[in-house]
Formats: sequence, structure tokens, C-alpha cells
Amino acid sequence: MDMDLRPRFLGRLGPADIVTVVNALVGFAAAVLAPFEPRLAARLILLAAIADGLDGLVARRYGSTPVGEFVDSLADAVSFGVAPAAMVVGLARVQWGNGGELLGIADPLHLFGAVGIPALVVAAAVVRLAMYTAYDIGARTTEGVQTTLVATVLAAATLAGDLRVAWILLASFVLAYLMVTRIPYPDLRARDALAMGVVQAGAVAVPAVFHRIFPRGLLVAALAYLLLAPWLYPRVES
Repeated sequence: MDMDLRPRFLGRLGPADIVTVVNALVGFAAAVLAPFEPRLAARLILLAAIADGLDGLVARRYGSTPVGEFVDSLADAVSFGVAPAAMVVGLARVQWGNGGELLGIADPLHLFGAVGIPALVVAAAVVRLAMYTAYDIGARTTEGVQTTLVATVLAAATLAGDLRVAWILLASFVLAYLMVTRIPYPDLRARDALAMGVVQAGAVAVPAVFHRIFPRGLLVAALAYLLLAPWLYPRVES
């Protein structure tokens, strides 16, 4: 038997897939830093969201590959499931940590919330992405809140102000449930996606400028889409 030691992905991954892998790498960095620097993790999550939007543009320009949809869902599980969940754990550690043995959190109820609710976010994100890959690829709408939107809301809220972690945990619980509902969400129109990307870039680069205008503006836009898009946002024509 001939042994070919070349990487299997050579010649099989396209430019869009490479951007998606970068998305996953940035998400991993966010997850690693989240327990110690949750605000920096929030900025990295938004950077991963920019990469997630960019890979679609690259795919339209240079074409996609058979592995693209699978790589995309796997990367999103890291960047928009694990990373935001780790960020929430980091926020809880910063606000509730007082010398306990696990995460510095001594109160059992606080510890349960700090670990249990982020775990639900990861589980819901994995299920939602699996359902999307199986049933929604190619459709102009998708059921359940997008993992990218969930991560954007949590990251923008983290950067927008000094919210109490209890509110972040409550939002995480609600968003985890919304990810696995049947509520239809339409694709963003290209111009709206571009505008969102510009605001995301501002939140990443200069989150504190002008009284946190970029993360606060991003949070308002993301919440508006979250609450209104299923009913009011115009569908993208095929």
C-alpha cells in the first residue's frame, strides 16, 4: 500500500474555506482568553463574526467546495457556541469570584448559573448548527436564532457597558432557547450585512470611543433584528 503523507486537505479547500478556518482559530483564541479577559474575548468573537460574513463573499467570488458547509458549521460551533459561552463564564468569574475553589466562585447557586447556563448555550448552538446543515442550507430563511447573532448580542452587550452578570446569564438562557425554536429568520441583505460588518469592525478596533458608540450601536441593531426580523424584515429574493 502506498503511503501518501501529504495533508488530505491540499487541493480540496478553497479560499472561502481558509477564511472559515481563520474564523475557528479566532474563536479558539477568544475561548482561551475568555476566563481572564472577557472583554478581549468579546472583541475576538466579533472579529470571528466578520470572518464569518467574509467567507460568504469569498465563496461567491471564487466558488465553494463540497466541504465548505461542514467546515462552516464546525467553525461556528467554536466561535459562536463555545467562545461566547466561555466569555459568559469569564464575566461570572470576574464579578462573582471571591476565592472559591472552582472559578473562584464560592456560592453554589452562582457556580451553577456560571457553568450551567453557558453549557446550554453550547448545546443549543451545536444542535442549531446541525439542524441548519441538514435542512436549511440554500434556503433564504432559517429556523431559530442564528448562532452568529447570539454571539454578537452577547459580545456587544459585554462591550457596551458594565452590565451585571445576572442579566448576561438571563439573556444567554433566553438566547439558547431561541436558537432551537422554529421561528424563521431571513438572510441579511448584502448592504445590511456590510453595514453590520462596519459597526462590528468599529467595536473590535475602538470599543470605548465616543461613549462606546460602536458596541452600543451594534447591540441596538442586533436586538432590532432579533426581535423584528421574523415579522418585518424583507426576505431576500432567490
